[in-house]
Amino acid sequence: IKPENILLHGCSKRLQRLLMDTLDCDQGTEVRLKGAGGDLSNQLEESDLMSIEVKIADLGSACWTYKPFSREIQTQPYRALEVLLGLDYGTPADIWSTACLAFEMATGERLFDPQPGKYFSRDDDHVARIIELLGRIPPQIVFSWNKSTTFFSRPGALLRLSRLSPRSLPGILADRHGWTPREAAAFAAFLLPALHYAPERRASAAQSLRHAWIAA
Repeated sequence: IKPENILLHGCSKRLQRLLMDTLDCDQGTEVRLKGAGGDLSNQLEESDLMSIEVKIADLGSACWTYKPFSREIQTQPYRALEVLLGLDYGTPADIWSTACLAFEMATGERLFDPQPGKYFSRDDDHVARIIELLGRIPPQIVFSWNKSTTFFSRPGALLRLSRLSPRSLPGILADRHGWTPREAAAFAAFLLPALHYAPERRASAAQSLRHAWIAA
């Protein structure tokens, strides 16, 4: 689950006309929204938005829950921690990806955007960024995974990265994206259960759909 897999279909004729009027393709490589009335979102009515259907597409790498095809799945920024560390994965990995996607759609910024350094890999940086946001991984979880010694010298201690900068999800939303404390807390309350370290304790799709943030 990543942005490229999400298709939006506008059922409203008004919405379709508006999109046709505002989409400007520059040699097929760049799409701009150039509505005469300004930002496209300002021209949309709630009925237009409620008519949009969401489709999940491009499932070429999908597999059955009982028959995985590969140990490494998911595009890096949306990769669940258990996949990073070599644990057997299941449908909760998709929930993790969906939480990352929701943050990106709400802010325009990736929740985790790991980069390699001179002395550490992109995976090293990814695990470090996860710990910075979600806190220390419990020792009983760390060393139950196949690739734990690739990242950790002992519980909670990363092999190649020692300086971490803890941050909170509500703080990122408020400080970097200008959300009010109330808005940030509500959205964080929706995302954090979907980012639980233990896959079996991670929110399910059904639980996420029933969350107060969605209902609101």
